[in-house]
Amino acid sequence: MNNLEMAENYIKQAKTRIKYAELALREEEYPYVMRQSQESVELALKAALRLVGIEPPKWHDVGPILKEYSDRFPEWFKREIDEVAGISRELRREREPSMYGDEETSTPPYKLYSRRDAEKALLNARKVLELCEKLLIEWVNQRRQ
Repeated sequence: MNNLEMAENYIKQAKTRIKYAELALREEEYPYVMRQSQESVELALKAALRLVGIEPPKWHDVGPILKEYSDRFPEWFKREIDEVAGISRELRREREPSMYGDEETSTPPYKLYSRRDAEKALLNARKVLELCEKLLIEWVNQRRQ
């Protein structure tokens, strides 16, 4: 499988995570919204890295890698890197608590997150996905020319 196929698959998976996050929001499962939003962002950004020929690292927050290789992206995407890196960092911090809760205080996940938290996470995940999808479409169109 080449980088384009991997990127397309990552974007598809990121979209699926958004779909389940939306369902979880309707069902008031806020921790799951957080987790699925984080996974969507991670997959979308790893797709972007693959498109520009960078093997994504095995860790969850790839924001620093995006910044390091920003020169490989088109100008419009470069302008968004600081914001998407921040979103990635914020959601990465919520990855474990959204699943396990706060083990230090014995607070379960459902007590950690509000509807507002979940809505913000989902909004941010949608933004990152839209940017990465646009990058993918642009990349494919350039290859066809």
